[in-house]
Amino acid sequence: MITLSREEQTTAEKAGDADILPLVERWVAVNSGTRNVAGVEAMGELLADSFSVLPGDIAMVEPTAVDAVRPDGVVEAIEHGRHMHLTVRPDAPVQMLFTGHMDTVFPVDHPFQTATWREDGALNAPGAADMKGGLALMLAALEAVEASPLAPQFGYEVVINSDEETGSFSSAALIERAARGKVAALTYEPALPDGTLAGARGGTGNFSITVRGKSAHAGRNPDDGRNAVLAAAAIALKLAEARAPTLSVNPARIDGGGPNNVVPDLAVLRVNFRPHCAAEIDRARAAIEDAVAEIAAAHDVKIDVHGGFNRPPKPIDPQAERLFHLVRDVGAALGQPIAWKATGGVCDGNNIAACGVPIIDTMGARGGAIHSSDEFMIPESLGERASLSAVTILRIISKGLS
Repeated sequence: MITLSREEQTTAEKAGDADILPLVERWVAVNSGTRNVAGVEAMGELLADSFSVLPGDIAMVEPTAVDAVRPDGVVEAIEHGRHMHLTVRPDAPVQMLFTGHMDTVFPVDHPFQTATWREDGALNAPGAADMKGGLALMLAALEAVEASPLAPQFGYEVVINSDEETGSFSSAALIERAARGKVAALTYEPALPDGTLAGARGGTGNFSITVRGKSAHAGRNPDDGRNAVLAAAAIALKLAEARAPTLSVNPARIDGGGPNNVVPDLAVLRVNFRPHCAAEIDRARAAIEDAVAEIAAAHDVKIDVHGGFNRPPKPIDPQAERLFHLVRDVGAALGQPIAWKATGGVCDGNNIAACGVPIIDTMGARGGAIHSSDEFMIPESLGERASLSAVTILRIISKGLS
């Protein structure tokens, strides 16, 4: 039978008894859709104020420059909000990383803006599960650990970025720096409603492929034109041939074209790849190169490729497996059954694992229907999961992952 030490029990109770829900309700009232920079900035200020109860230094870090291809083929800069970065006891012997995101998928003009309580007691609100509930319980767990005699042995960084929902392009470098030298990391994406964690994850890459042809009259001299939409469609079909059980390829959209009587001279193909392993990234890149070369020659068009693989696959290696077993044992001692399973979704956990740091990236609240107006968070899970994190941290401090 797995039991808690006296210190673990005290810390678990402190985390579990924290008044977490009011913070979640306050935060979900702020629209922080990724592209709503004003809202993200407001959310960042609230987070910095709340996390200031922890010792250490808080900085609002400027985003790294990011650009994207518009439907007209022009590459333009994208504005992002700042990222919150907290550093506590950087010279302590045990160093961990805690991450989360302040942005949501709901833009400022989305109809889903307010919180309501469901009949089953769940909170239906934008970002309640994904992941403002997770951010609030992360804070409660860290506050509880700070009250422990083990706190002086424990140093950590907290990174809460403003762009996770769109790929973390402006925060990837910050997260990579923060991951260096850490014994383990916890990220606060939501768990499934029953508490199941995400285990192995595939990777992802997004590309915008711009095709420039030549316009002509569709009736008078169509052969003088070079049809960019047709060439983009041909690339999409060619890339789809690379699909395999370990690599999904989704040509998602073609922007371009115009009046029916004009041969279109511009098209932008948007395509997503989901590799299950690192080898499939290389195969996908080769498929893109081959398709671009073949279609450019066959259709006499100019093609530019923008994008890349921003989330590498996250397998469960031996270090990660030990961390999962530690959390499972903590859950058993707390009366919280913990299981995990592979998922096709991606998050910052992919990037942290690629730095060689074992991570569990679904330590947040229990909930579901994320990325929809039905998103819900189970309020009872806030205290439960805060206790789970707090005791997990204590065990890593005292016993490590060996």
